[in-house]
Amino acid sequence: MAGSVERVTEAARAAGMEIDVRRMGASTRTSDEAAAQCGCSVAQIMKSLIFEGETTGELYLFLLQGTSRLDLAKAAGLTGEKLKRADPRLIRDRTGFAIGGVSPIGHAAPIAAFAEEALLKHDAVWAAAGAHDAVFRAEPGRLLAAAGATVADIA
Repeated sequence: MAGSVERVTEAARAAGMEIDVRRMGASTRTSDEAAAQCGCSVAQIMKSLIFEGETTGELYLFLLQGTSRLDLAKAAGLTGEKLKRADPRLIRDRTGFAIGGVSPIGHAAPIAAFAEEALLKHDAVWAAAGAHDAVFRAEPGRLLAAAGATVADIA
């Protein structure tokens, strides 16, 4: 299997997007760290949060702007089951990404994705590119389409 950063690049290319993955040399694990490294507002950082369904064990991806918080009740309503934080090892095993580098695209296996509508108000967002220090810039509508994300009220 290709490395995580390469999977992100390939997924973008398959979706018709050309991205420039930047290795920042410092952590971009948090929205504040990423914004400082990217030179953008915290709201322009696309957070990729993974939760696990309590009943099915399925993983779900939630994409939010860096200033937002996931509303678990709204998220559970969309997935049809209660959600819990997914174990980091499970996330890595199923998505191919470690916490802090989970990208919206390029997952090792398909994952249901939901996105906050507020992401679409930005001209560009920055997202994790498969490693704790790797990011890329993209037009949010194209990125959400590439992720197969359903836009919903999740914040």
